[in-house]
Amino acid sequence: MTNKISVAASAVQVGDHIYNGTGTNAHPTFAWETVTETRNVDGLIMLITGDVKGLHGEFWLEPDEQIMVIRYPVAAPPPAPEPKSHHKRH
Repeated sequence: MTNKISVAASAVQVGDHIYNGTGTNAHPTFAWETVTETRNVDGLIMLITGDVKGLHGEFWLEPDEQIMVIRYPVAAPPPAPEPKSHHKRH
């Protein structure tokens, strides 16, 4: 289950999806972009989407500015495997 929530720009996490308007795509689901990096630059929050070294998008926001994100719940880690016994059971 995903959650569409409104958070302060300073609370955006890597992996969140942010809305980038309709852009050139006709379908609105193509407008959500994944945040790949967050930075605090001169008191502003810079959200980077896409490849940092290649083509990417930058969003500059005030730290307390509200932004809508889609955040996936963190999956629980798988349980640790049971230790194998070196003794045969009869």
